[in-house]
Amino acid sequence: MSRLKTGLKVSAWVAIFIVAVVYLQRYGISPLQEAVESMGWWAPLGLFLLRGVSIILPALPSSVYSLLAGSLLGFKVGYLTIILSDLVFCSAAFFIARRWGRQPVSRLVGASAMERIDGFSKNQLEGNFFLMTGLLMTGLFDFLSYAIGISRTHWRIFAPALLISVLISDSILVTVGAEAAKGVDASQGTGLTLGLALLAMFALATITGVLKKKSSEAPSNNHS
Repeated sequence: MSRLKTGLKVSAWVAIFIVAVVYLQRYGISPLQEAVESMGWWAPLGLFLLRGVSIILPALPSSVYSLLAGSLLGFKVGYLTIILSDLVFCSAAFFIARRWGRQPVSRLVGASAMERIDGFSKNQLEGNFFLMTGLLMTGLFDFLSYAIGISRTHWRIFAPALLISVLISDSILVTVGAEAAKGVDASQGTGLTLGLALLAMFALATITGVLKKKSSEAPSNNHS
């Protein structure tokens, strides 16, 4: 039931985003896209930094920047922007936690976010590369970067897991943003691509629920 709720919640947000983009497509997204193009490299840099802040401060939403990158910058530039931001700032979160430990991270992210980070840091993710990679593919990647750093996981284990997860998960959200921005009158191929991206998002939400359940069961299994 919790997995279904998670999937429905993600699907609802995506549907709202698509409706908003289609509305803007009819009443003014073109001028907005032209304004972004006129900004040159400042637009990707701005989204790069905004996405980065949302990673370092996990209380802020981060997925919306992937959708914006796709809709405003197009798939190629948007995808590259989000990938680079995730790699840079997730690595920064990892090294902050690994170098200075729990207390500085707690002061940085706040008590609520720290509770989630502590929950993941107790699951010994460093011993399960595939679970670590799978969790990093979900919307919990910012919390996980801190948690994995706190667990003293070596960079050589974290880096490939982060790279794999970023390449896969970012492509889905950026595709949704890029295809939705083309509007409802786009070609059949566009509709198919958008449909596949939405199905992939729903699958990712389901995987999130499964992996969260597994990670929460890991400590009890280790103590049994």
